[in-house]
Amino acid sequence: MSENLDQSNINEAGKSNDSEQDLGGAVEGSDEALEKRIKPGSPSPQRVQRPHSSPPRFVTVEELLETAKGVTNMALAHEIAVNGEFRIKPVELPEDSLEKRVKDIVHKAFWDCLSTQLSEDPPTYDHAIKLVGEIKQTLLSFLLPGHTRLRNQITEVLDLDLIKQEAENGALDISKLAEFIIGMMGTLCAPARDEEVKKLKDIKEIVPLFRAIFSVLDLMKVDMANFAVTSIRPHLMQQSVEYERKKFQELLEKQPIVFFTDSLDFVTQWLEEASDDLMNQKYKNSLPAAGGAAGSGDATMLSPVAVQNYAYLKLLKWDHLQRPFPETVLMDQSRFQELQLQLEQLTILGAVLLVTFNMAAPGISSQADFAEKLKMIVKILLTDMHLPSFHLKDALTTIGEKVCVEIPES
Repeated sequence: MSENLDQSNINEAGKSNDSEQDLGGAVEGSDEALEKRIKPGSPSPQRVQRPHSSPPRFVTVEELLETAKGVTNMALAHEIAVNGEFRIKPVELPEDSLEKRVKDIVHKAFWDCLSTQLSEDPPTYDHAIKLVGEIKQTLLSFLLPGHTRLRNQITEVLDLDLIKQEAENGALDISKLAEFIIGMMGTLCAPARDEEVKKLKDIKEIVPLFRAIFSVLDLMKVDMANFAVTSIRPHLMQQSVEYERKKFQELLEKQPIVFFTDSLDFVTQWLEEASDDLMNQKYKNSLPAAGGAAGSGDATMLSPVAVQNYAYLKLLKWDHLQRPFPETVLMDQSRFQELQLQLEQLTILGAVLLVTFNMAAPGISSQADFAEKLKMIVKILLTDMHLPSFHLKDALTTIGEKVCVEIPES
């Protein structure tokens, strides 16, 4: 049993327009990393009730799994394309979680069994050979097509049939195999893992050594996956728009009952509100100033681009706790929440600076150190403004007190 992440096939993700078939399995728990950036506990108001064109049908488990895989692939490809800092990280289970306790118990039972087998007289190598087979497959997965010599070397030394014969005849030297594995890991690992591989040479006991080997192999798999992500990013960026449009349409046609009811209700409502707001603004601006004739009809015409731009501006003031997010931009909800928070902080910061420099002595505006110090104080006090426990009135009072302390005497 290994503790490896399932990163196989990610290198194939950038080779064709069907890259979504391999991206879904690239990261175990990658969708959890995306969900953590979105505020939890958001209620889901009832959807707009619209008449059904046909009665709803039941969805099978296979259809649900296929749809979930498609959503995961699309979300992962979108994140890779738009986030230049996207990195795959090892999954770390919470210490008090049931999953981690079960995992620890199963792993402990396996390593205890391996230790018992190796301590027998004569030793039994059944579990050890299985581990060597897993290590062999992992090392081979790190190789590129041109690494013929290394592939032949790994295949020759880690020949499981030969190892089984040596074990049956009492001629197996497990330490020698471990030494070869460590050397090959040092050849294939990234420079950042040289220190971890070097520490493996200091472990003399077989069971702790194998356990440490798998731990380092997990890190090497993450490094290879991140390298693959970096390699396929330019390809995804070129085709991400068409790919996401195609996948979204497929999901909408295959499983509308699962995710989008019968239509894109929230997107429709979002765009209609933006259009209505713009129409109202243009109508008010087109009214004559002194009771003359109303403006021409051209003054109230809206372009689709204008509606779209204004709709995106409305997302910066979206009530994420009370309103569901539009379906077509759902994957970027966390980004809009971050932008909304930054906008609110910048608004308060600008107001504080404006009031301070207008009320304080004229000489203060020319002091760059004071402005920078004031900005740092305001940013610190507004760090938790997205939390329910945050009170803007109390924060502004504290900011005012800090400003009075920091203003130099004229």
